[in-house]
Formats: sequence, C-alpha cells, structure tokens
Amino acid sequence: MSPRSGPCGAAVTAAAHYFPANVVPNSHFASYLETSHEWIVSRTGIKERRFLEKGPTSDMAVEAARRALAQRGMTPSDVDLIVVATATPDTVFPSTACIVQDKLHAKRAWGFDLSAACSGFLYALSTVAAMVRSGVVRNALLIGADKMSSVLDMQDRTTCVVFGDGAGAFVLEATNDDNVGVLDEWHRSDGAGGAFLSIPGGGSAQPASIESVQRGAHFVRQVGPSVFKAAVHGMVDACKAVLARNNLSTSDIAFVAPHQANERLIQTAMERLGLPMERVMLNIDRYGNTNAATIPTVVSEYYERGKLRRGDNLLLTAFGGGFTWGAIWLKWSLDAPT
Repeated sequence: MSPRSGPCGAAVTAAAHYFPANVVPNSHFASYLETSHEWIVSRTGIKERRFLEKGPTSDMAVEAARRALAQRGMTPSDVDLIVVATATPDTVFPSTACIVQDKLHAKRAWGFDLSAACSGFLYALSTVAAMVRSGVVRNALLIGADKMSSVLDMQDRTTCVVFGDGAGAFVLEATNDDNVGVLDEWHRSDGAGGAFLSIPGGGSAQPASIESVQRGAHFVRQVGPSVFKAAVHGMVDACKAVLARNNLSTSDIAFVAPHQANERLIQTAMERLGLPMERVMLNIDRYGNTNAATIPTVVSEYYERGKLRRGDNLLLTAFGGGFTWGAIWLKWSLDAPT
C-alpha cells in the first residue's frame, strides 16, 4: 500500500470489550487467606473480578475484536494491522497478534505484540495512531488483553486479590478531521522500577526451570508502597504535561480514563490534578486490575452506556511495571450509540 499524501488524523471508530463469565468475589480469597471482603475493598476498591477458566489471552482478545469490528460494520478481511498490548501472551512466539489474526481469519492483516505492562495499551495507542496518521495503514485493530490469573501466586494476598482477566479493543482509522482522535501524548519509562514490580522468571535472564518454578519466579511480584507512590507521581506528571502543552485546563476534560490499578491510587492522583471523581471513569470494583485491558474496557463501557459524545476531550493515563507511564489526549469521535 502506498502512503497517503498529506497529513491525516487517527480516530477511534469503534470500542468494545469482553470479560469472562466466571465471577470471583472477594469471599473466594477470604475463604482460604487471611483477608476479608472489607479489607480488600478498603485498600483497593475491588469487590469482584473475572477469571478465564479455560483458554489463553488470545481467546478474550478475539471476542473483543469481533465485537469492535461488528460495531464498525467491518469484516476481518478489512483489517490492515492488528496490535495486541499484553503482558500475558499465549506464547513467547508467535505473537498473540499473529494468533488473533489467524483466529479471526484476517488474511490481509499483519501484526505484533507490545509489552509495557499496565501502560501497554497507551504505548500501543500512540504507536498505532502514528502509523495510521503516516499512511502506513488505513486502519488498525488495537487490543489490550491480559489473563492475569495465569501469572498470579494465589497464596500471595498482596497480588492475587488485585488482578483480573479481560480484553478491550479499539478500531482506529484515518480521518481528514484533525480535531478528533489521538491529538497528543506524553510517555516515560524508568527501568530501575523493575525492582518493585515485575515477573522475574521466564525470560533469558531467568529461563524456566524446576528451580524457577519452585521459587515462584513466574508470578507477579510487587512492592506495593513503592509502586503506589511512583504511580501517583507518574500519572499526575504525565497528565499535567499533556494539559500544559495544549493549553487545556481540567475543566476542558469530559472524562479521565485512568489505569484501573487501585481506587485509592486513582483518588489520590485525581485530587492532585483537581479533578472530581464524577469525571473519572471507573470499573475496578467489578473487574479488578486487568493490566493492558483496563483503559479500553472502561472507555468501551462508558461509550456503551451513552456517557460519551463526539468531541469530548478524554485524558487517558496509566502506570505500569518497568516502570512505564504516560498520558494521551484523545478527542472522542463517535456519536452516542442508539
């Protein structure tokens, strides 16, 4: 495909989500761990989450993708590019994007995975938007999906109660309207943060072995207080940077869509930004932290409920292991569903 002539924008033309049917309430963990429903809610805001009982991450990604394509009136053969943001790929390779492409029978599409933990969807959204704007592709299917239950130590109450499984998908397309779509982004990373939030095993540094499995190296490990503090600072700084360089104030923002890591963390960050919680998208109480899926799923839910209007200014922000963090100014391009 030859590049398009002249600049163009990259607009979100569909947004959909998928969560597994299996609901896991806090009482499940309270039945065998030293914890309670009240303890979990008071510290995280989470009341329940969904776990995928059978199947890999790609199964959820495909369901979200199919719903997004149907919403847009597209078929898999219309898709140029598939990008999957995930920290729980089906396999090291082939990429989950390739597996999704095969399951969808999207014969024309090429694709790849992007790994940035909880910031993965934001990093991928910036990447895909740039490719659409440049004319490399006309459209793209962008998916954030994670089966976090596959990498949790179910005896570690500091992590197992926090995460859930899910997938969200956007369709992005080129547009001649420069006033909608991804309008600006600000991203950062700090590799030193890996000491506080990581899955240490499974890569070339610590290949899978009997010993690595026995010491739990393939599970999420987190130093909660350090991550909490860094996440608040990171998301606040990123949001302020995007607002300042675009001469926007918090009153210009219809909604903030923050990564759904911890409700107390979100509340602290929004207080520092001066944004009331009624303009903050939340679904962590029902789904927990679904990693790369949190932002697309919460945006999709709000759109589905008719809470978003064309022209709304959305501020997306995330913080994840690595450390990785950032913010995106997205002007919504879809009318409310009928």
